[in-house]
Amino acid sequence: MNDAPLTLRADLQPIADLVQRGARVLDLGCGTGDLLAWLQAHRGVNGYGLEIDHDKITACVKRGVNVIERNIDEDLCDFESDSFDLVVMTATLQAVHHPDRVLAEMLRIAPEGIVTFPNFGHWRCRLFLATRGRMPVSGHLPHSWYDTPNIHLCTFADFEALCAERGLEITRRLVVDGHYHPHGLINRWPNLFGSIAVYGLARGSAAPPGQKPAQQTETTP
Repeated sequence: MNDAPLTLRADLQPIADLVQRGARVLDLGCGTGDLLAWLQAHRGVNGYGLEIDHDKITACVKRGVNVIERNIDEDLCDFESDSFDLVVMTATLQAVHHPDRVLAEMLRIAPEGIVTFPNFGHWRCRLFLATRGRMPVSGHLPHSWYDTPNIHLCTFADFEALCAERGLEITRRLVVDGHYHPHGLINRWPNLFGSIAVYGLARGSAAPPGQKPAQQTETTP
């Protein structure tokens, strides 16, 4: 039986809002299957999750979520091109070894992708480094440098620069605070005041060297 809650966690709701009814969805690092269970029950999606943690895989199976034990960095090549309508990766980009390759594989497997990740350019992170000279610890980056699963921390500006370099189209961007709420300062200076971002991506033609695609949105400072 699909044990899907009526409402989703705050971090998953913005993603669910972007998923079309009946879509074929691949969720990379699906965890205990919360998002897919909700999408299957409320949007009628045909979903599969990738997960490497055995306890989380067991939780997915118990709630009726299709899950495959795969390593995101190594095993995406097993999926055929255009085998899904949408690939989702929630709060996992910073934990993979080759984010650029994973993004490319996402948009090979499906024409669209959704990615969420924390912002290392947030003003609290900058202030922490400037005043203490140590790696920041915060609500959206809660781990110490020696036990963190995050190996490729970046800012929103870094991510958008990568998309520009690789010719990936940014179709939408939602930037929020640590409680997943937008506000005026975030809208004006997302890379300084935003804690977490939800990016919609699509395939795009490669831009000439040194030139950003027309859809690129500047996030600095």
